[in-house]
Amino acid sequence: MEFRETVGTMAAICTTGAFIPQIVKLRKQGGEDLSYAMLAVYFVGVALWLIYGLMLHAPSVIWANAATLLLVGVAIVLKAMHPGRSAAESGGRAAGTPAESEAAGD
Repeated sequence: MEFRETVGTMAAICTTGAFIPQIVKLRKQGGEDLSYAMLAVYFVGVALWLIYGLMLHAPSVIWANAATLLLVGVAIVLKAMHPGRSAAESGGRAAGTPAESEAAGD
């Protein structure tokens, strides 16, 4: 493997792998901190990089962006399926609402 290919492969591993902790966080805590707009723009950008890689026949660009496209798609689905933990735990009410105060015996 040429040095250039090694650099491309390492860059692809780093940038694709960097999104994995976000997936874990979405699964555990919900996705209220992420906006759909950001995820949509990121998805389109990664799809365009994938198309660019296909046009250049650049394997590192292709597989990295295909994997990232999958991860961003998973993030969008997880955000839709898992509301934020604070909203889920409080039943959609903000902390300290009258209903919570009454239930706590205040």
